[in-house]
Amino acid sequence: MSARIVPPLAADELERLSQQESLEQLILVDEQDRPLGTAGKFEAHREGQLHRAFSILVFDAEDRLLLQRRADCKYHFATRWSNTCCGHPRPEESSSVAAGRRLKEEFGIRVPLAEREQMLYRAEDQSSGLIEHEYLHIFYGVHAGDPRPDPSEIGAWRWMSIPAIRRALRMHPDWFTPWFHLLIERLFPN
Repeated sequence: MSARIVPPLAADELERLSQQESLEQLILVDEQDRPLGTAGKFEAHREGQLHRAFSILVFDAEDRLLLQRRADCKYHFATRWSNTCCGHPRPEESSSVAAGRRLKEEFGIRVPLAEREQMLYRAEDQSSGLIEHEYLHIFYGVHAGDPRPDPSEIGAWRWMSIPAIRRALRMHPDWFTPWFHLLIERLFPN
């Protein structure tokens, strides 16, 4: 199956959403995921501060993973393919509640999510100069049917088998986000 393209938003709507995003606060943590305080989203990514985050992997009945190509307007790692959904819990919000909220906001779907693993990683986006330094909570879910993606988040989407993902990662590593490489290596070793 080929990717399904999501029509982009108008420039004024993108500007409004960017202003909203700049007000978001992230939970700074230590290497054991203990909260240390908060920081603005862009500040944390500019300075590479370790913060709490989550990644979601949603599969269909055929064990294919729902992938997204990050929208052109994303502030870092734009246009790269990645796992179903990623995000950050708000201060005083649990990672599991935040994961459900963001999956609904980004893909328009609600599914039961189970946390399966946690990991720490750091990756720098050469294009933007921003740094992802995250204590990552990893959630799994299953969904039947097509999603309804938010064009401010997602530029395209597709379902893909793990063997096909592994091949694509080997052949075109620069098409994917760095954390997606790490997730596949760790969660689905050969």
